[in-house]
Amino acid sequence: MATTTLATSPAQAKPERLRITEIFHSIQGEADAIGWRTVFVRLTGCPLRCVWCDTEYSFYGGNWHAIDDILAEVAAHGARHVCVTGGEPLSQKRCLILLRRLCDAGYEVSLETSGALDVSQVDPRVRKVMDLKAPDSGEAKRNLWSNLDHLLPHDQIKIVIASRADYEWARDAVAEHVLEQRCMVLFSPVHGSVKPRDLAEWIIEDKLPVRFQMQLHKLLWDDAAGH
Repeated sequence: MATTTLATSPAQAKPERLRITEIFHSIQGEADAIGWRTVFVRLTGCPLRCVWCDTEYSFYGGNWHAIDDILAEVAAHGARHVCVTGGEPLSQKRCLILLRRLCDAGYEVSLETSGALDVSQVDPRVRKVMDLKAPDSGEAKRNLWSNLDHLLPHDQIKIVIASRADYEWARDAVAEHVLEQRCMVLFSPVHGSVKPRDLAEWIIEDKLPVRFQMQLHKLLWDDAAGH
């Protein structure tokens, strides 16, 4: 007797989901979209444990959301810019689907990523803001240097600096890999570890081809929790 296999219709298929820590509407405080009204989609989970991390609350927990529902909530805020962040967003494979769907919907999309996971499959329309981890982060060994080959001119490299030693490491990395010819390079001080003025003066003294930045959201709201 022949058996019949029933195909699953699209209506019966399980929706694609992501574990989300929070979705919120604020002002972008970093990178080249600084100052724009932005919807932040913070995914849960991160394989790194940087010493200075200000979003440890996103490592665990969160709630599952269908990607269609995420897009609906983003749309409700009426902002043109969307930032997908974490944690480490790319630790969830379906993040790539979310990024593509956001781009298809016409948003200006940025991705904040640690630089430890492969970025080669990220939609090229997305502006990647990719960290390089300096030694004082405790995670410098996790830098995936091959990611540099997948950066586009609209992307950005961010190096968070907690000491003079971190600065010298970052300065040497810029020179060794000619980072400024790949994309914009951002140097950012760790709050309470490096005085912003000191970092600015080091950059000036060494005539570095990098952009100094501070986190605007922390200046506006004095928010140590991350947003």
